Amino acid sequence: MKSAAIGLCAAVALTVGVHAQSLVAEADLTAGRSTDGASAGGVQARVLGPIGHGWRMTLEGTWAGTTDDDSDAFGAAFPYDGRVQPMEAYVETDVRARGPLLAVKAGRYRVPFGISSRADYGYSGFVRAPLIRYGGNFALSNTALEAGGDILLGRPSLSVETSVGTPVDAGDATRPHTVDLVVRTQAFYRSVIIGVSYLDTKPNPIGPFVDGRTRFGGVDARWMRGGIELRGEWIAGQPFDGVTTTGGYLDVIAHRMWMGPVTAVARVERLDYDAGAFSMHPRRYTAGMRIRVAQQLAIQIGVLHQPSGLADGRTVALDAGLTETIRF
Repeated sequence: MKSAAIGLCAAVALTVGVHAQSLVAEADLTAGRSTDGASAGGVQARVLGPIGHGWRMTLEGTWAGTTDDDSDAFGAAFPYDGRVQPMEAYVETDVRARGPLLAVKAGRYRVPFGISSRADYGYSGFVRAPLIRYGGNFALSNTALEAGGDILLGRPSLSVETSVGTPVDAGDATRPHTVDLVVRTQAFYRSVIIGVSYLDTKPNPIGPFVDGRTRFGGVDARWMRGGIELRGEWIAGQPFDGVTTTGGYLDVIAHRMWMGPVTAVARVERLDYDAGAFSMHPRRYTAGMRIRVAQQLAIQIGVLHQPSGLADGRTVALDAGLTETIRF
């Protein structure tokens, strides 16, 4: 882990040195342990900022490893497969005039389906990705990436985003090269944001029984007021022909002034994978917190109850992770 972290941070520092007046670099160093038998560690390094003529750049690399590949602990936003690999690497720009808003993105970016950004899942207080967003559950994967172009058109209150590209996934749940289509419509009114998404791609070829296309549709929503945020998604579709995956989650994230450095989180979720004798129907309930110990140091703690059992067969697990953020 140490050599990988040094390599990633050195690459970031070199890039920042070239564009020191405009770009910012940061690295997240993490370590964690779960009572379901998994220990993990990793580093995520990124460079972001303006590069001139109205364009902005994001460049991110990661290395992370775990002692238990069967556990989904600590895989909320990055793959823990023990390899150094790129994540997002794109440029973007937007035009704000009297008419509609036009935003353009090109490069390698996360699949823009539903609530999908790194910030939504990485070190937000939850150690694990939602069941419906973990690729090993024949669902969407939070480490799914596209290489292509993305256009967003509309107004702040109502917009349509369209992405056309080819899969360049990180981690083990990788899709073959094909032409993907992702369409997302988003609207907001006062404190409520609602989105509708659709994805058409090819499935991860995990066996000879996998055929056809991966097609998912989803609805997501957020509401925030007075330091309380409610957010959730409901996603349904087919990971490949002959089977269906349906599920969703609801998150509560609370940070009031009297709570000081503590942010409380809770999640209730379900997933239904219908594939005959291979079907599974897990449910999971999570309560936890994120504690900012120092300016750049935070602890995440979560207690999970999954009646169908976790990686080692237990129904309850305690996850704890430590993250230090270094900014250059």
